[in-house]
Amino acid sequence: MEQSTDVTAEQQCAVLEMKDVRASYGSFDALCGVSLSINHAEIAALVGPHGGGKSAALKAICGLLPVRSGDILFEGSRINGSSVERLVGKGIVYVDEQRLIFASMSVMDNLVLGAYARRRRTGANAIRDDIETVLTLFPILRERQRQSAGTLSGGEKQMLSIGRAFMAAPRLLLLDCPSLRLAPILVRKVMGAISELRNHGITTLLVEQNVKAVSHIADRGYFMEQGRVVAEGSPAELLSQSSGSRLVS
Repeated sequence: MEQSTDVTAEQQCAVLEMKDVRASYGSFDALCGVSLSINHAEIAALVGPHGGGKSAALKAICGLLPVRSGDILFEGSRINGSSVERLVGKGIVYVDEQRLIFASMSVMDNLVLGAYARRRRTGANAIRDDIETVLTLFPILRERQRQSAGTLSGGEKQMLSIGRAFMAAPRLLLLDCPSLRLAPILVRKVMGAISELRNHGITTLLVEQNVKAVSHIADRGYFMEQGRVVAEGSPAELLSQSSGSRLVS
């Protein structure tokens, strides 16, 4: 009974917190006092128009954009100023909107490479199990596993990017525009797979311009504009607010 209480408390703790975070690209203020909080195994979405600071928030979290002031906490510890490599070691994995993969390598080799940093820690059996999980989430990758990654379609490359990120055993997964340039049927498949990741205890923060794309999977959303969070709530709540018309493209 006591053990169950501890697990519940852990799941209710914030995995990620941003507290009045400010960051700049040179003289341009990309983040102007951003605050948010995401709990264990939640899916949260940063939504809003292009240039609102959504991608900058992800880059600040994963160490690609220096934080000028404020605090970013991961599992209760301040991570401001940490290197990208150290943050990956902590379990923070970022998937860029460019879907960067190793085009000349096979799908399977891309997945195996995704587990490179953890292979000594977790062992070959755990890696094989995770590969099977990815191939179950994305059946098309099972069919294409010997194919060169560069020959995949845009949707298949996105699936591979997410699958390779899963192979790094993330505790916090940062996804920048996972539905970008995908047909509606592929958007549904990708979003369905992202939803399944919560069953593996993964907390996800993703960027979307259209809240409807994540309305069925996100636990909470933050509407960003001009480097600020101007509204927050469930996707339904965001759509019902006055800013809702700006959330649908």
